Amino acid sequence: MIRRLNHAVLYVRDAAASTAFYTEVLGFTVAASMGDQAFFLRADGSTNDHDLALMTVGNRPTAPHSIGLYHLAWQVHTIDELAEMRAKLLAAGSLVGESDHGVSKSLYAKDPDGIEFEVMWAVPKADWPGDLFTRRLDLAGALARWPGVDTAEQ
Repeated sequence: MIRRLNHAVLYVRDAAASTAFYTEVLGFTVAASMGDQAFFLRADGSTNDHDLALMTVGNRPTAPHSIGLYHLAWQVHTIDELAEMRAKLLAAGSLVGESDHGVSKSLYAKDPDGIEFEVMWAVPKADWPGDLFTRRLDLAGALARWPGVDTAEQ
C-alpha cells in the first residue's frame, strides 16, 4: 500500500540554475549533487534522502498542455508561511496564480524551465467546507482568520 510520495525528479534545461531557484526562493537545501548535471534537494524538516531531484537534459522542446505531470504541490505549515512564500515568488517573477480551494489556500508558480508547481497551506479540517470549489484567494482574510495555525500534521 502506498503511504506517501517520497520524492520527485524533474528534467530541466540547467540543473544548476534550477537548483538556485529552488534553494533561494523555495528554501530547499542541497543534499547531494553529481557535478553540475544533477542536484538532490531536501525540504526543511524532511527525513528523506531527498525530496526533489533536478537533472539536466538540455534544450529539448516542450509541448504545453501535453500528456504528463501538470504540477507538484509543496505544503507549508502555516498561512503565514504561505504569505511569506507569496512575497518570494512575486520577487522572483514566478507567481502565475492564486486559488482558494476550500480545503487549501494555493499559490501557483513556474520555475526557470516553466514547470508549474503549487505551494499550498491546508485549511484546518474542522473548517473544511461541505462542497468543492475554486475561488479567488483572499490571503489577507485567511491570515486574519488562521494566524500561526500549523496544519502540517493533520
